[in-house]
Amino acid sequence: MRKLGCLGLLLGLVAIAALFGVAQMWGGRGPLAHPITVQIAPGSSLATASVQLEKAGAIASASRFRLFAKVFGADAPIKAGEYRIPAHLSQADILKVLQGTKTIQRFVTIPEGWPSVLVKDALDKTPGLTGTVPVPEEGSILPDSYAFQRGDSRAFLVKRMQSVMRRYLANAWANRKPGLAVTTPEQALILASIVEKETGKPSERAMVAAVYSNRLKRGMMLQADPTIIYPITKGRPLGRRILLSEVHAVNAYNTYAMVGLPAGPICNPGRASIDAVLNPAPSNALYFVADGSGGHVFADTLEQHNANVAKWRAYRAAHGI
Repeated sequence: MRKLGCLGLLLGLVAIAALFGVAQMWGGRGPLAHPITVQIAPGSSLATASVQLEKAGAIASASRFRLFAKVFGADAPIKAGEYRIPAHLSQADILKVLQGTKTIQRFVTIPEGWPSVLVKDALDKTPGLTGTVPVPEEGSILPDSYAFQRGDSRAFLVKRMQSVMRRYLANAWANRKPGLAVTTPEQALILASIVEKETGKPSERAMVAAVYSNRLKRGMMLQADPTIIYPITKGRPLGRRILLSEVHAVNAYNTYAMVGLPAGPICNPGRASIDAVLNPAPSNALYFVADGSGGHVFADTLEQHNANVAKWRAYRAAHGI
């Protein structure tokens, strides 16, 4: 009996040791020497993911991982996405990562007022995207931050951005103020692109929109400086002062040499500029000039405007601008 008791104790100790070993394999330090990123495709099974993890070095054995997952893991399915796996993460924690929602978030941000050439530049430089894309049509992109997954194509992302712009413009047009100077959504987009480039102060957008709307209604030239620059640089910074010859240049965009709107947008305007054009401030202003604070001062008459211009020139001279 004593021998049987010792044998039972020995077997018990062996069983405990085995369980401890299994627990260590499942919950202990993993074999991964450095952090990696894994992309789990939509529709992937645990078996598919385990093989992928083994090839990446995150686990030692795909079959053992699946067995332990069935015995010790939760029943929740794994989720598609891109995951960051830290070095030496345990198999238990790797399963939790794949069953959770903490995927890597990748974004590309398009600021308000960017021309499409800069949109293309940003997409070309964004890691994780695939393929090439031509310069999008000007004004077709709604500025925002867009999430994507590694492996998404640049062309697909551009289509998403353009779809968001179409929906927003259609909804804004449907809720427009009556009696506007613009008569189509396309015209609204063109004017919004000018408003976007003329002021960086959100509080001024509706007033700038009012000035240009009033000018359109009166058949006056818009005389917007950014429309001079656009055909020269396609929206990139000019890097110098505008030349007198460029002010007088006749083309489809220069609103110093034509009455009405330019041939197309000169940038990708944001929501606020679109809204301002479709709901301009109630104002009779026809002119505006910089006021030295980053904003502008508005005038209803040329006489008022000339006085404001004189003040601006005096400010520039006093501050060496």
